This record gives sequence, C-alpha cells and structure tokens, in this order.
Amino acid sequence: MSSSIPFYETKKMTKLSAFFVIGLLAVFNLSAVAAPWNSSTAEHKQSLLQNGIKRNYLVRLPPKLPNHGRLVPLVLVLHGGGGNAANAERMSGFTDKAARENFIVVYPEGSSRLKGKLQTWNAGHCCGYAMEKGINDVAFINALLDRLIKDYPVDPKRIYATGMSNGGMMTHKLGIELSSRFAAIAPLVATLFGDEIKPEHAVSAMFINGMLDKSVPYQGGALGGRFPNAWDGSPTKPAIEQAIFWANANNCSAIPDKLEQGAVIQWQYHCPTNKDVALYVIKDSGHAWPGGQKGSSRGDEPSLSLNATDLIWTFFKSHTK
Repeated sequence: MSSSIPFYETKKMTKLSAFFVIGLLAVFNLSAVAAPWNSSTAEHKQSLLQNGIKRNYLVRLPPKLPNHGRLVPLVLVLHGGGGNAANAERMSGFTDKAARENFIVVYPEGSSRLKGKLQTWNAGHCCGYAMEKGINDVAFINALLDRLIKDYPVDPKRIYATGMSNGGMMTHKLGIELSSRFAAIAPLVATLFGDEIKPEHAVSAMFINGMLDKSVPYQGGALGGRFPNAWDGSPTKPAIEQAIFWANANNCSAIPDKLEQGAVIQWQYHCPTNKDVALYVIKDSGHAWPGGQKGSSRGDEPSLSLNATDLIWTFFKSHTK
C-alpha cells in the first residue's frame, strides 16, 4: 500500500493546504454496551427510536478512553447504498485507525424494507428505499449525536463524518443541514446534484473521487452500477462541483491550487483560518475505498495510490468547530 504522497505534510511546509477526498453505489441487530476495539470483537449494535422507527448503529471505543473528564473526537462512517455497519467497518479500516489514534468511531445504518439488507440513506435524489419513503436520516443522525454525547466522552467541537457512495451523499447532506455540529466532512466517491442549499455554518470538507468510477462518474451525469434505478434520475454534477460548492459556502478562494503527483490530482482552495476545502481525483481508482478493502466480489479493486482513511483522519484532526 503506497504512502508516497503525504500532501498534508507538504501543506505544512509550503503553506499550501493539502488534504485528500472520496463515496455511491454499492446501491442497489441490538442494544448492548459498546465494545472496545479488539480484532476478535463481535458486532455489538445499539439502537434508538427515531419517529417510531428503530435505527441501528455500531460503536467502537478505543482501548483506553481518557480519564478526568477529558473528551475525544468522534467519527461517523456511513456505509454505501446496500451496505451496513460491518461492511463500512471492513472496507474503511476506521476501527483500527481509531484504536491507534484514540478516538471513537461509530457506524450508523440506513434503512431497508428487507430487515437490514440493502440499506440506503435518503440523500435527497438517492437512494432506494430511504429516498422512496422519505426517511428522515438527518433527524436520525442528529438524535444519534445527542445519544453519543450523553453516553460517551465525545468532544462536541470535534465531530466528523465520512461515507462512501450513497453514504458520501448523505455526508454532504449532514454537513449542510447539521452544519452547526460537524467540524469537517469527507465524502468518498460521492456527488452533488446542484440544488443543495448553502449551510448556515462553515464546515471544512474534503472529497475523493475515482476517474474510473462508473457508478458515480467523476465527470457527472447518470449514476450507474448494479442498481442504476436506485435514484430519481436527476443528473449528477462533476466531482469538482463538490469543491466549488463548499468553497463558496466557506468563503474560500474561487480559484484553487492544482497539483498532480503520480495517479492523484489535487485541487486545494485558499480558505479562512481553520477551514479547508480540497478535492482529490485518483486516475487509477474506480468505485472503491482507496487503500481499503474491496466492497464485494463484484466490486472495484481499491486503488493503492493513497490510503483514504489515513488522509481523512489527518484532515479531520486538524479541524475543530
């Protein structure tokens, strides 16, 4: 696995911000004490009721939580369309990262008509059951954050969200509609549709898209993949539009710096202090979690040109609310 492109460290030395960006269409369990990280730990899902619907989530705590009231960061990792918490955990490797870096990682689950199978998020124009039924996933995540802050030593100023594909689209929606709660977001192989409203508060944002992605084409257009009818037909915007949207929302420069190194092309915007916007397009990457594990036997092979989880955490930990 390559780690030869430490753009974030380059940013420190050159005064150029540098971070990495990537999530849709793989598209188309219960109350327990959250488990500390352990390679042999079985699933311990918890649940809460939101609008009369039981919603599940998986909590992973680092081996050593701080004492004396000290608080730690929280990262939400949203699965892709058709996935679940276990799938997101395996693909991203975020549980191992949380164990090493001492933060809490939580894997919420979408909804489905099939009792936990083919779960999706209502990101507006996508996807599947959640979109069709108008499931209020923003309200679910808002309630989940309240629960997690009550149950665990979560620092409200260091709450982050990432997600792949449909989960990445939902990550955009969370950043927009819950902008007062998230310090930074990082959608992977995701997209926007062009009718998003400006968030009330600035949120640092990083995106990663694959140039070989046929499910969420980086140049925009119709969604593809195994379930091309899982969205409402609205054409997607090119990957760069994500960065333009969040650069405008965060009062960043209109023209970004562009850097190409190996298989990675980076666009980095000049933003106010403690706010950053960056897009990374990977030439040899399809619809997968770069540096992670393959989503399914039919899924794209993850690119080894960068490790998305490492880059995302580097980006997150440098930003607070």
